[in-house]
Amino acid sequence: MTTNAPERRTIDISRTEAIPFSRLVKVEWRKMLDTRGGFWLLAITGVLLVFAVAIVLLVIGLDDGVRVGAFDWSTILTIPLSLLLPVFAIQSVTSEWSQRTGLVTFSLEPHRIRVLLAKVSAVILLVLSTIVVAIALGAVANVVGAQIGGYDARWNLEVSTLAATVFVQLVYFLMAFGIGMVLLSTPAAIAIFYVVALLLPFMVYGTLYALFDWAQDFIPWIDLQFATAPLLDPSDSVSTTNVAQMVVACTIWVVVPLVLGSRRVLSSEPK
Repeated sequence: MTTNAPERRTIDISRTEAIPFSRLVKVEWRKMLDTRGGFWLLAITGVLLVFAVAIVLLVIGLDDGVRVGAFDWSTILTIPLSLLLPVFAIQSVTSEWSQRTGLVTFSLEPHRIRVLLAKVSAVILLVLSTIVVAIALGAVANVVGAQIGGYDARWNLEVSTLAATVFVQLVYFLMAFGIGMVLLSTPAAIAIFYVVALLLPFMVYGTLYALFDWAQDFIPWIDLQFATAPLLDPSDSVSTTNVAQMVVACTIWVVVPLVLGSRRVLSSEPK
């Protein structure tokens, strides 16, 4: 007695169109911001921005000698953006493992490199959009501060300084993204990022820089804050050495984590 083998049924997906990259970016943007954690991070950052503006306006009103221009406002308002928003860059990649959504993400889009590029694009859009908000808020605060202080508003923010500010913000966000890819753990990545970006420059490097001559020559090669400082100071001219220091520091803290992290994400098994 013979039996016929069951007919195999296959689905031909060779002509199925790939997911548009713009749709991937929109999805990653929503995954990054459209959560309760994302909402509160944005809300707290907004409160910090308003609080910073209110404090400066209060100082202007109490001290007639204070004059705050557009450059000063840009410096003041980029500080709140640098405190909490890099967490978005970290969570955009670590959440796929900590919340175990990676299996769904990489099943719907098997080409992981496209997913990573979409995540990076969403992070860059976040940086640019927050900078635009900060500039608009700073412009309004500049006019209001001039009215309160009784002086003419100063629009002394040069295009080169603005471009340098955007570049530095991008560097720190990409560093956070790279650290997140390397560790694939939200708490660990956040801790390492803030140690490298905030604690080491202020508590260790700053002390060594002030006490030892060799530290003044060595630290700008390994720390992003010291390496990028000349870019943000319009009174300083950027030398060839400054550029070399920035390239080396960015290679250590941005390029290397991005390369190692990409290899880990592309080879890791989501569970």
